[in-house]
Amino acid sequence: MENKRVCFVIHSLLAGGMERVMSEIINYFSQTKKYEVHLVLYGIKREIFYPIAKDIIVHKPNFEFDNSKRTLSTLKTIRFLRNKIKEINPIFVLSFGERWNSLVLLSLLGTSIPVFVSDRSQPDKPLGFKDDFLRRKLYPSAKGIIVQTNKALEIYKQMYNHSNFKVIGNPIRPISETEIEKENYILMVGRYIKSKQQNKLIEIFSKLEATNWKLVLLGYDHLQQKNQSEWEKLVTDLNVTDRVLFTGKQADVEYYYAISKIFAFTSNSEGFPNVIGEAMSAGLPVVSYDCIAGPSDLITDNVNGFLIPLNDDNLFVEKLQYLINNPNERILLGERAKNSIQQFELNYICEQFEEFVTS
Repeated sequence: MENKRVCFVIHSLLAGGMERVMSEIINYFSQTKKYEVHLVLYGIKREIFYPIAKDIIVHKPNFEFDNSKRTLSTLKTIRFLRNKIKEINPIFVLSFGERWNSLVLLSLLGTSIPVFVSDRSQPDKPLGFKDDFLRRKLYPSAKGIIVQTNKALEIYKQMYNHSNFKVIGNPIRPISETEIEKENYILMVGRYIKSKQQNKLIEIFSKLEATNWKLVLLGYDHLQQKNQSEWEKLVTDLNVTDRVLFTGKQADVEYYYAISKIFAFTSNSEGFPNVIGEAMSAGLPVVSYDCIAGPSDLITDNVNGFLIPLNDDNLFVEKLQYLINNPNERILLGERAKNSIQQFELNYICEQFEEFVTS
């Protein structure tokens, strides 16, 4: 019997949380051997950072997206999506990306192809008049809407006239235990963008009584914001140059989870912070701002980590200092974190996606 054709649509598979989750879901569908898996990759940059199975059929436009002719390029992209997905004729389409889902829904208006969409960022984040208008008008036409957290579900039910929502957290890949000796490292993983607020973490770190500890910032400049040079100057101004490490993009993130003792997260805006889950899977105690949305779905305050009211820097300093001073508490919180994160095991999460989009 011929396998059923399924179609996943995303604008990018460069390094990032949304992109990693998409790659894991399409690999899962491929491994079941029940589906012919198609991936439509249509954004400005079409390189593939994450490994995907060899039998996944990848489709890309045969034209470049020209930002100097944005309207024309957008119209060409809509035509490409409509023609290509109709040609594939899948049993469903799953699209990721809060600014991009509307484009996919618009391109398939009037067809009978069921489209499922999922936003992957802070659920109440305004995107601007045009994008917010398109989402309000087009999301009701989706077959279903996947949200990442319970908070997102509350918000989306008020935003969109839709009855078919599903809460599915991100799959958290297990971080295997190693015999690597841990260092006095406080780790943060995240792109060097303003919303991640690594600058706040640098300021917080500078206030700690921890001269033998280092802050490791794993990530890379993104969105042309060029924050690293600004933050390196901040490090110099705070006189912690020899204790703050900018690693750049790293393929072997697991090594840094393994070698670190604490994970800190100062982002003010999330959809579902994969890196918190990975840190917990690695047995690290996590101190995180309780931003919308995601950290509170992963961390139970004072049980398997610490949730800090957004931008309460003094409390953040206090909890990091507590973990630095109390190694036994670090180990206990880390063990609880590792146990609690099993509810986001990869196959279990992917099975929920499969059940929702094929039912």
